[in-house]
Amino acid sequence: MIIILKPDVSKDSLEFQQLLRYLGQFKGVRTQVAEYQGMTRKVIEIHLIGDTQKIPLEVVQNLPGVEKAIRVSSKYRQIGRHGELEPIGFDYKGLHFDQNSFHVFAGLCAVDTKENVETIFKHLKENDIRTTRMGAYKPRTSPYDFQGHGKNCLPWLFELAGKYDIAVIAMEVLAPHHIDEIYEALEKTGHPTGVMLQIGTRNAQNFELLRAVGHQQEFPILYKRGMGLTIEESLNACEYVASEGNHNIIFCLRGVRTHLGDPHRNLVDFGHVPVIKRLTKLPVCVDPSHPIGSRVQSPEGIKDIYHVAAQGVIAGANMVLVEFHPKPEEALCDGPQALTMEELPCFLEHMQYAREAYLKMKDLAARCAMQQLAPKL
Repeated sequence: MIIILKPDVSKDSLEFQQLLRYLGQFKGVRTQVAEYQGMTRKVIEIHLIGDTQKIPLEVVQNLPGVEKAIRVSSKYRQIGRHGELEPIGFDYKGLHFDQNSFHVFAGLCAVDTKENVETIFKHLKENDIRTTRMGAYKPRTSPYDFQGHGKNCLPWLFELAGKYDIAVIAMEVLAPHHIDEIYEALEKTGHPTGVMLQIGTRNAQNFELLRAVGHQQEFPILYKRGMGLTIEESLNACEYVASEGNHNIIFCLRGVRTHLGDPHRNLVDFGHVPVIKRLTKLPVCVDPSHPIGSRVQSPEGIKDIYHVAAQGVIAGANMVLVEFHPKPEEALCDGPQALTMEELPCFLEHMQYAREAYLKMKDLAARCAMQQLAPKL
């Protein structure tokens, strides 16, 4: 069961305390409080976990401070859509993330040199972009490939981010202790930026790691779909994160592994953007770099990465995670798929056109729905 509180009810209010006391009489039922910041209001929910059939829905619905009570039979109890009032999301470092927002996270797959990082941050600032991707910990198929600089690069990376007004860095973590290393480096440097913890496709069902990122409340989570997992399996992984208390999650589609993907590295799955938005309240990200795997372009001169990124944005994606590098030919990780810094303004304009197309289609859908409804009124 999920209980949605009225807008004027806070966790310090008498109504909230009375509601918790009432719910506390039901043995075997655990309560978990979740807060979401929507565009127009803050939403507080009380999630009841356990045997809730013995709790009378109508009684709860009529308790002081309760706006709505819903019995949840869905597998996605924490992240699912259960008749919420609006697309809700979260604020982090002055930026808002929900199913209506849009951000581009452009940067390095793997941090290599200070010079390259500073070049990227400088270009991002010149283009009014405050979000980036920077990999310090890199899982690689071969044990002999570059694995990232790890915690050693974090202090200077964060300091450079602060210098160029980078608000959020998407950074993959491979183990729970990486979370502590990131927090310690931010503390040491005075928190000049923010970090979004990325769960990579290879750790998509690493349940110990999922619980660890879910247990902490400091950083939001970017979860990448497992390359061989179904949507249901991946969403249940996000449910692991949310069940530990952290609901600030973004779901990322990055292509799936199949022989049908050739000549691309993976089969692009960006048609699932509206599926994720329909099933959950999570913002949705697309990563066009990994499924394509190269800078190949079509006869009209548009790179495949641009094409598929636009497909995801037109489908309603709220975030694009894309690789750039000052010198892709010298990159220590995934150089063939990295776009050049000279392309950044063009790529951003391409994404702007795709976003505008999505918003126009969204408006058209609303107008058509009103027209179809008009004869019935």
